[in-house]
This record gives sequence, C-alpha cells and structure tokens, in this order.
Amino acid sequence: MAVPTDTLPGTPESPASPAGEPAETDAVQPRIVPVRRTGQWAAAVAVLLLLAGALNSVIRNDAFQWDVVGDYFTSAAVLRGLGLTLWLTGVVMVLGFALGTLLAVMRLSANPVLRNVSWGYTWLLRSTPILVQLLFWFNIGALYPQILGIKTVDLLGPVTIAIIGLTLHEAAYAAEVVRGGILSVERGQIEAAESLGLGRWRRLRRIVLPQAMRSIVPPAGNMLIGTLKGTSIVSVIAVHDLLYSVQLVYHRTYQVVPLLLVATVWYTVVTSVLSVGQHYVEKYYARGTAGAR
Repeated sequence: MAVPTDTLPGTPESPASPAGEPAETDAVQPRIVPVRRTGQWAAAVAVLLLLAGALNSVIRNDAFQWDVVGDYFTSAAVLRGLGLTLWLTGVVMVLGFALGTLLAVMRLSANPVLRNVSWGYTWLLRSTPILVQLLFWFNIGALYPQILGIKTVDLLGPVTIAIIGLTLHEAAYAAEVVRGGILSVERGQIEAAESLGLGRWRRLRRIVLPQAMRSIVPPAGNMLIGTLKGTSIVSVIAVHDLLYSVQLVYHRTYQVVPLLLVATVWYTVVTSVLSVGQHYVEKYYARGTAGAR
C-alpha cells in the first residue's frame, strides 16, 4: 500500500524559504477602486448653485427693502410684541403641560369615568381648529354675560382669552405626549417600585416620569416651537403680539413686505435658539442610552 509522500519524515511541507519569511506565491492582490459618485456631486453642485442664486436674488432685490427691515427690527413696538409673544409662549407651555400631565394620568387610570373624560376632552379639543376655539372664547360673553357677579367683558380681556384658548388646546396634545412617554417606561420598573411599597403618586413622580422624559422631551420641544409660531394667531383677537405689532406698523406705513420680514426673522432667531436648547435637554435625558450624542 502506497504511503502519501506528504506524511513521510523529512518531506518538506512547502518550498524552502528563509526562516521567518512567508513563502512566495503567485497570487495577485485585487486592486481597490473607490466608488465614483459623479451623480451625487453633480446634484450637490446644482443645488448649491440654485441656493446661491436664490440668496443673491433676495439680498439684491430692492423690493425687500432691507434698510426698512433694519430700521424696525429693534424698534420699541416690535420688541414689546416680541416680549409678549415669548411670555405668552412660556405661560401656555407651563399651564398646558401641567393640565396635559393630569389628563394623561386620568387617561391611564383604572377609573372608567376619569379615563373617558380625559379621552373626550382630548378628542374634542384636537377635533376643532385653534382659530375656532379662540373665536369661541372671544365671544363667550354672549353665552355667559356674568360670572360670579362680574361682567365677562371686564373679566376676560384679549390676553386672558388667548391664554385660556391656547392652554386648553395645548393641553390636549400635551396629554398624548405625556401618555406616550409614560407607556414607554418598562413595566418591570413599575413592578420594582411597587415591590418597594412606593405609592402610586410617588412611583409616578420618582420612577416613571424621570424615565419617560426621554420620550417626552423631543415631541415637547416640537410643541414648544409650534406654540411659539402658533401664538401669531392671537392677532385675530387684537392681542399685541409680534405679528400684530408689525401689522399695526404696516397698516400705517404700507410697507407690508419689510415689516413681515421683521416678524419672520425674529421668529426664525427665537426658533433657532429653542432648537439648540432642545438639543441639549434631549442629550441630558438620553444619558446612558444609545441616543446620547
């Protein structure tokens, strides 16, 4: 029986080569060729050219009257309107989320009355436009001329009506945001808190809400920006916000476009600042997770 030569003693397994050096082979290493992205670069150049053309047309178009924009950008009337817009946004967000959190807890309650009342409120307020709600509150005096012996006209001024209308509307959306955040918390966390004997409200405050904030903050930030821009609708009930302030000016000077640009630039600046703040708040609550960047 023949014995394979590769098992015989002294038979070399490979061609002789200097110690520590690999044997030479005839294999040719493949050549790596980078992917050519000609189409992507061509599209990027085309988009940049279009943007440059649009920006140049806006800057050099005298119809925009940038000198008028500069004159009114920091005028007293515009800054007062901006201040009221920021104040109204802050008040509505705080009150809206306070009421929304209460509604979310009611919606998750085992009590069918509380659960259905919360659902009905959310359904009704999200089903009607905010403008309709504001106009309804503005004309509430037709239904209730007096409240506790006080005339409704004296009790509910335009700013108060704006706060009530925007807060009730905001609370309906905030309730769903908070409810979604609470439902995102793992059931095991709640069971662990129950095993420690923590009460329902303490569990909610110390265990559930801190963890739910990771899911609540991003949509809440979007709601804050939306509320800032949405406050412009109160100009229809003569609240002197940013938009109404520039409207008063251009009704007098007939410089509509530059005054609208003043409001546009201010909204853009404030929204950008809020977006930066939202980024850092999200980063804070995403600590220890894959979302922390």
